[in-house]
Amino acid sequence: MKLVYGTTNAAKLQFMKRRVRTLEVEILSLADVGAPEPDIDESGESPLENARIKAHAYYSMLGMPVFSCDSGLYIEGLDSARQPGAFIRGRGNRMDDSVTTKYYSSLAAELGGSMAARYHNAICLVLDNNHVYEYSGVGIASDRFLIVDRPHAKRNEGFPIDCLSVHIESGKYYYDIDGYGEKYYDGCYAEFFEKSLLKWRRVKQG
Repeated sequence: MKLVYGTTNAAKLQFMKRRVRTLEVEILSLADVGAPEPDIDESGESPLENARIKAHAYYSMLGMPVFSCDSGLYIEGLDSARQPGAFIRGRGNRMDDSVTTKYYSSLAAELGGSMAARYHNAICLVLDNNHVYEYSGVGIASDRFLIVDRPHAKRNEGFPIDCLSVHIESGKYYYDIDGYGEKYYDGCYAEFFEKSLLKWRRVKQG
């Protein structure tokens, strides 16, 4: 089964390919199917709204099975007016990686050097006009972690807050933990695709 990942973020594409490596699913990029980069208004107030907006926009363009994901960042102790939520890179003109890192580093410094946070994630899979599957539950939410004011020397393009992210229990940057990026969320996305595709095939078979 071939699915197009509706994203222009190369790091997110590779992340998802690793997540579903145990399934009979091939994740294609927009470049793989010759899709132009669209101007999508990601104005939803939640990660699920934005995932839905993107997935339907790409499906309308491509007419083939496509999915999109989105994330929201929620920082403990931060007043509601300043919560990033679904606007991790800001409203309006989106901040690039460098500016995003600087922004959250400065915010952590303002709050005493670190702040506890959590990502809420969402996914929307459009298989055809009548079969759309969504999920935004705890299975793909992150654990609580710290955002600190001193960036790690390493950078992961497309994930600008990773260099500020510290594991609460160990006090280590995630970059310094063996297996970083491999064990987190493993199985959760794969389970979503497996269940969604099984439901769809059952419907198609009558």
